[in-house]
Parts: sequence; structure tokens; C-alpha cells
Amino acid sequence: MPSYDFALVLSRPLYEDELDPLFDRTHGHVTVSIISEPHHAERPGNATCTWQGPTLATAIMDVIAHLEASAPGLHVERVEADPLLTIRDIAERVGRSADSVRLAITGARGAGGFPASELSSAGHRLWRWSKVAAWYDLDDPQLREAWPTARAINGWLALRDVVPDVAPAPEAITNALSAVVA
Repeated sequence: MPSYDFALVLSRPLYEDELDPLFDRTHGHVTVSIISEPHHAERPGNATCTWQGPTLATAIMDVIAHLEASAPGLHVERVEADPLLTIRDIAERVGRSADSVRLAITGARGAGGFPASELSSAGHRLWRWSKVAAWYDLDDPQLREAWPTARAINGWLALRDVVPDVAPAPEAITNALSAVVA
């Protein structure tokens, strides 16, 4: 079964006492933002993971169910299936050394025009995998699956939030996506 990388935006971070139930359900394969002070619960939280499943949609829906069952009142608001990567992550995915990737970023190696980083925090930069894969001319089948899957699940999450009685069951979404996403 393939492994999929994705991130989820949560309605709030998790409290420390909610970590054990999540760990028990996911065996530690989901990393989440945590808080210890109730006044921090007003900001969004996040979860990242590498999860196995027959499809990306199934993997995402599994993690959504685990997160929401582990923390009462927590809701997943959005999925991001095109991960942000460090230089080391990029090197691992493209089969090169971190130094080779650094040289590509600076333009000292390769055709030039390496994609700009998407995020920079505390001296660390992150790049969008889809842009890096395109620069290296890599065909990643998971990326072809990521865009329509994330878009459909984000639509479902929005519908579930606004009109929960009309939103289809998660299985209906995964079945529909399985029929159209190759």
C-alpha cells in the first residue's frame, strides 16, 4: 500500500491530554500542534503525517476520523496534499545529496530557476513539492492524485461545516474519487 504525505488544518491545536488518545489511534504517525493554555485554543492547529492507504482520499479520511475521535470538539477544516519540504526532504525524494539540492537552489547546478521557497521561518526554508518535482522533471503519480483529491475533500469539509445534514458520508467521497482519480 502506498504512503501519502499531507497536512491538515485544524479548528484548534490539541491539548496535551488529547495526545495519548491520538497516539493510541495512530501509533504516533500523526504530528500535531499542541497547547497548554486555554487562551491559545482560538488559533488554528495543524497536523502532518505520512499515512498508508489504497488511495490518498482513503488515507486523508482515515486521519480525519482519528483526529476528530481523539479530541472532542476538534474539527478538520482543510487538507493540504502538496507538502512543503526541507532541503533534506527534497534530496531524499529526488535521490540526490542535500549539497546537490543546495547547489540547484543557488543556481550553481542545473538549469537555473529553481522554485522559490514557499515559507521561511526561523532560518529554515520550505519548498512546495509540486514545483520542485516539476523543476527536476519528475512525474510523481501522487501529485496527480493530490490536486483533485484535496479539492474534493476540502469541498466536502466546507459542506460538512456549513450544512452537516446534507454532507455525504466520507465513504461516498472516497468511492467517488476512486472512480475518477487514476
